[in-house]
Amino acid sequence: MLEPGRFIVGDYCVLLARVGYIKERPGMPSWVAVDAGMNALMRPALYGAYHHIELANKMNQSNEHLVNVAGPLCESGDFLGKDRRLPKVEQGDLAVVFDVGAYGLAMACQHTAQPRPAMVLVNGERAEIIRRRETYDDLTRLDRIPSWLK
Repeated sequence: MLEPGRFIVGDYCVLLARVGYIKERPGMPSWVAVDAGMNALMRPALYGAYHHIELANKMNQSNEHLVNVAGPLCESGDFLGKDRRLPKVEQGDLAVVFDVGAYGLAMACQHTAQPRPAMVLVNGERAEIIRRRETYDDLTRLDRIPSWLK
């Protein structure tokens, strides 16, 4: 059996995540919390897959700071990368997680009520949203309250 999905599209997608919080500890890697984690990219948490991470707004700066990049979930395994070298990370920076094509959306989940991210198709200088970001209303749209509980 041949399944070429990851080979064909794996390198052609990125995940963008905004830095929300940084916890610095002397002599240890800093923890950088971003707004996407295992809910949007399960591979690092599920089987330790490596995905290169850079800061979109600091790509020309040197990577001198050792950090762990964690997601927003209250799970000990919610991380995108451990022991990574990045420029000085600040709140609001935009992290780029590379090579997330193939199975990213299929493995994405709504764990702890986290909406799944939008998808944007880029072709040259053109870009268009091909799947909007989920809302909290999307998370509950299929739920119904039984009449005997009303």
